[in-house]
Amino acid sequence: METTALEGVPVPAKPRPSLKTMAVVITLAIFTILITWRAHVLEKTLERESEQPALVDQVAPAFSASTLDGRTVSLSDFRGQKNVVVSFWASWCGPCRMEMPGLVKFYQTHHNATSDFEILAVSIDEDPKDAQDFAEAQKLNLPVLLDPKSTVADAYQVDGIPTMFVIDKQGKITYGHSGFDMGMEYQLMRELGIKEKGPVEGAAGADTSH
Repeated sequence: METTALEGVPVPAKPRPSLKTMAVVITLAIFTILITWRAHVLEKTLERESEQPALVDQVAPAFSASTLDGRTVSLSDFRGQKNVVVSFWASWCGPCRMEMPGLVKFYQTHHNATSDFEILAVSIDEDPKDAQDFAEAQKLNLPVLLDPKSTVADAYQVDGIPTMFVIDKQGKITYGHSGFDMGMEYQLMRELGIKEKGPVEGAAGADTSH
């Protein structure tokens, strides 16, 4: 059945989207673009973090830096005596905040006066007070070095934090990693030759049967 438009009767106009609706659509489009871009950046970051830093297998750059308590610590202080773990971080770095408790736990569990390794946590905070406040809040139990101008970080070609290096007693970088590593504690145990503590033989309650 055909319909005929009546003369003089106005044809209803198609409703136009309101400004509010248009704003919502535009916002969603921008949000989608940003999410896609961030995912792409994260993918590239993870690819970069999976690669070892360029200095691995090379001689570690020498450095000296002040600690929170005013001492001066140099890498050469440990030459021929201890392996050194150098961890670059900052109080404003989210992944660093995630990694630091594990580093503190590792130090508490495996380090003592006779240990053949030392851990140096190098803060690149521009304001030393930020590093001080963070260290106090987190109850850091390891040496914290100050690198406000990123002099040491630049020498180690650090382009993202957290970044960690393991340096052997001869001053050679044997391991490096950029980014938060959930398996950091086990990786450090392997690199430093630390065996996981197990049940003491013959301890009370231990099953010695075979």
